[in-house]
Amino acid sequence: MHGNRDYHADEWRRRFARLREAGFDAVLVGGGDIELVSAAAHAEGLEYHRWFWTMNRNGDAWAQENHPEWFTVSRNLESSLQKPPYVGYYRWVCPSRAPVRDYLSGRVGELAANPAVDGVHLDYVRHCDVILPRGLWETYDLVQDIEHPEFDFCYCDVCREQFAALDGRDPLEIPDPPSDEAWRRFRWDSVTGAVRELAAAVHAMGKPITAAVFPTPTVARTLVRQAWDEWPLDRFFPMLYHSFYLEDIEWIGDGVREGVAALADSHLADGPSPGTPLNAGLYLPVLEPAELAEAVVTAREAGAAGVSTFEMHGLTDDHLAALKGIVG
Repeated sequence: MHGNRDYHADEWRRRFARLREAGFDAVLVGGGDIELVSAAAHAEGLEYHRWFWTMNRNGDAWAQENHPEWFTVSRNLESSLQKPPYVGYYRWVCPSRAPVRDYLSGRVGELAANPAVDGVHLDYVRHCDVILPRGLWETYDLVQDIEHPEFDFCYCDVCREQFAALDGRDPLEIPDPPSDEAWRRFRWDSVTGAVRELAAAVHAMGKPITAAVFPTPTVARTLVRQAWDEWPLDRFFPMLYHSFYLEDIEWIGDGVREGVAALADSHLADGPSPGTPLNAGLYLPVLEPAELAEAVVTAREAGAAGVSTFEMHGLTDDHLAALKGIVG
């Protein structure tokens, strides 16, 4: 949820009390006064987790002004800083770069060190969408049945040098980069390596770290180079926004089952613990109250540990009443 609303403490408490009565136990908050909003959440029995935009650094004026070289480069050799794809706020830093990892680790470590913060919640922890969810193609007047070079990242000097050191090839000289398994794996691993460093920074402060991720491990790898079932996090929040994929509510259950199964089978020493909990992320703008209740039941029956909703300010009294009827 967005915390940069001009609410006084009593108004925050009133809104958080509504959530608690409906069965919520935590809020994921970006923006606003950490101490003010956290105190209101804690007063109403809710945990306060700080929502952190990770690789997407559109709002980071310092990074843009001081380190333009940190930003990702497309297969067309255009920087996402100077030419952001899709929308103006799509400015991404490269997870392969050690200074980027150090900078982001410092930022999340600082958040985790704050006594007002119960945990850190990562978002945009991925590459830019090489292919958008099918339900968004018309919005951008696109047909993405192949990986187009202007949306394919990252081909910066560091990525090219690191891949060449591992594989012996320059990715720009690969005849068909989208079909090259080693080049795909390199990008998955670059994000995963960055996440592992961020997780270590947060865990060093004794706090949990979670992330909003694409709906399933398969979809995430394909669309945004995100192998989230390999990350050492404490909880996952897959964005099971069914309307984005032209799917129905049952699809939410299918996604939960895939994610739960992947986490249950985790055996990586530096990956998630087997059985790490998963909360199904639900998109409120397309869910009427009865549909929200149906989506929650579907997710729980499929094995989700809980749900999250985006975002708080869209929860009507009718939505909350529907949740009260099913949350035990």
